[in-house]
Amino acid sequence: MILAATYVIQWLGTHAWKVGGKVFAIGGWSDNEEAFTFKVTDIAYEMLRDQPGLRPAPYLASRGMKWIQHHAKPGLSDVDLDDYLRRSHRVVLLGLSKKKQSELGLS
Repeated sequence: MILAATYVIQWLGTHAWKVGGKVFAIGGWSDNEEAFTFKVTDIAYEMLRDQPGLRPAPYLASRGMKWIQHHAKPGLSDVDLDDYLRRSHRVVLLGLSKKKQSELGLS
């Protein structure tokens, strides 16, 4: 279960999921296919960036951020994508201040 997450539509119809006001996942379309973008650790970034159907997230990765976009088949299985989305939530959550985590009831 992903706790304290919010969902908004922003950036011209892009779906964004946040924790503590910080984005941890983005959903939209790339080349007429669903695309999911999520934050990863340095190690996961190195493992995933060259996998078929995955790529460094446009815009975000070009600015040195560790984000991956699942944009085409084969990509990740549904189970693995779900796991990486949960991990992204955790990475962003742990980056929040202790005060913010406490305010969200997550400390």
